[in-house]
Amino acid sequence: MSKLSNLVKSGGICTLIVGAAMLASCSGKPSDETLKPSPLPAAFIVIDQFGYEPSARKIAVLRDPHIGADAGLEYTPSSVVHVENVATGETVLKLNPKPWKNGQVDTLSGDKAWHVDFSKIRVPGRYKIIDPQQGIESASFDIKSNVYRPVFVEAVRNFYYQRAGMDKLPPHINEPWMDSASHMQDMTARRFMDKENPSTERDLYGGWYDAGDYNQYTTWTSNYIVTLLLTYAERPQVFTDDFNIPESGNRVPDLLDEVAWGTAWLARMQNEDGSCLSVLGRAGASPPSAAVEPSYYGDASTSASLSCAAAFAMSSKIFAQRRSGKLRRLSGDYKARAIAAWDWAEGNPDVVFRNNDDAAGTSGLAAGQQEVDAEQRSKIRLKAATYLYALTGEKKYHTVILENYEVYPVFQSRFVNDFRGFEYDDLLFYAGLPNADRRVSRKIISALKPSKTINDDPYLSPITEYTWGSNSTKSRAGGLCSHPLTQSRQSYADGANYLHYLHGVNPLGLVYLSNMSEFGATTSVSTFYHSWFPDGNSDYDQVGVSTYGPLPGYLVGGPNPYYQRSDCCPESCGPDGNKGCATAPVTPPFGEPHMKAYGEFNEGWPWASWQVTENSLGYQSAYIRLLSRYVDAE
Repeated sequence: MSKLSNLVKSGGICTLIVGAAMLASCSGKPSDETLKPSPLPAAFIVIDQFGYEPSARKIAVLRDPHIGADAGLEYTPSSVVHVENVATGETVLKLNPKPWKNGQVDTLSGDKAWHVDFSKIRVPGRYKIIDPQQGIESASFDIKSNVYRPVFVEAVRNFYYQRAGMDKLPPHINEPWMDSASHMQDMTARRFMDKENPSTERDLYGGWYDAGDYNQYTTWTSNYIVTLLLTYAERPQVFTDDFNIPESGNRVPDLLDEVAWGTAWLARMQNEDGSCLSVLGRAGASPPSAAVEPSYYGDASTSASLSCAAAFAMSSKIFAQRRSGKLRRLSGDYKARAIAAWDWAEGNPDVVFRNNDDAAGTSGLAAGQQEVDAEQRSKIRLKAATYLYALTGEKKYHTVILENYEVYPVFQSRFVNDFRGFEYDDLLFYAGLPNADRRVSRKIISALKPSKTINDDPYLSPITEYTWGSNSTKSRAGGLCSHPLTQSRQSYADGANYLHYLHGVNPLGLVYLSNMSEFGATTSVSTFYHSWFPDGNSDYDQVGVSTYGPLPGYLVGGPNPYYQRSDCCPESCGPDGNKGCATAPVTPPFGEPHMKAYGEFNEGWPWASWQVTENSLGYQSAYIRLLSRYVDAE
């Protein structure tokens, strides 16, 4: 066993590391700003940095890195570790670490691990776990009722931060990040395929920035709306009217106000014939209000229209439950819009529009490709039928469901792929309807019952694969464990482990939400790919480097072992075109075990940090859905 000041395995280049391990300096290579991303401090005892409910299961992970950039460090726990009350210094519990799988090295994390279960501590307070013999300790954390409520509120508020066409002003946002309404040019957006024609101008004001860029995609926006409404329908009591957004205090739950903001944008994207435009491309700048270039929209498509039908239908169903007010009045309008979008798509089943595609003549319109293939369109059609059936009860929609629900691979292979979790939400929503086919409902629930063994992962949150957006996959996997139709008491407790992973129980000891020190996190994301918080920005680039760092509460994509830096610019770009290309990166996420394929960086081309650190409202909504199961109203 080694002391903290002697944490380098024999044969390492460095001979002494004290405290936070500066891994880049251990390579023997000169410091160079082009060696991105920057390393994270080493953490050997990892816990949920926000804390735990008094009655919850509480397990800390002690780790000894064997593979990856931190493999030069070592820590073998002492036979006894302590849980200490931070306020009093009292040792309240002594525990014997239990090795995971008899000391096996886990290939996905590159670590050996030990577990300590301190669930018997139920007294509220602030604690930390200490290995007193070696002078190693965890970050401090709280044990208290509703411990995640402030984090939950901030995660939901992230949608307000992502609004286009809305002032971001105190008291709804802290002064360092205030900004006037951005992208007011959306009110005169033109058709991308006919840019010079003023007659194509449309008022497409509002909506949300989809991710780290400011573009907005109809299909993806519809998915976010459905996810938020499913979350609300399941636990309406946790969504109060005091999340400090501009609509707070209007006697409508703030989440529904947020959904109404997004759905209003979808309505502007709908044509008179019921079809829906596919995408809105917006300019980027920091702050967002500085983006003044024109906005352009893409043509209508079948996939966008079916997606709109799903979002309009679910909005209509939930808004109709209001006793009075604007949302109830909107319910009828959204029902008509949902049916019109469905009818257009049924008559036009194969209309596609590929944005940002050289072959289609749309290069430069937005970024991510929102168009899908025929197989995926059939799934979106099933999604639309599901929510229209829930709204109307009409047989024609039910027939589509009954004839097509087995299109999902889970019914052929019995393999639950966490990456498809949003599709499972649609299936489970149908299974829970009072007018669902009972046989089909039982089949869906049986297929989606959690089957993972939590102990297959030393960090107690197994998923099928780490890839782009792995943090979203974690949220969906945890959501499946804790879903009311699939959970058991055990699986509900297991679902919380996925939250703990996102809150710091991972090989990096990192809270995968941005700038969360105000909320109790010791080590949270300090920088990520976003047009508002770009590399080199003196105000917003990185916590501790720029004046303020990014806004809090953004869930980033997470470890991506398939990350690849973009190709460098050809010589025709000129001498500045390849800045940063000459020096290959030597730090994560390159060459790391899957769970360590992450790094703190936000550079754009050619570093393509968006593959690892970019946020997405898809990630955010999945996280909110999971977190909502473990919070209560104040």
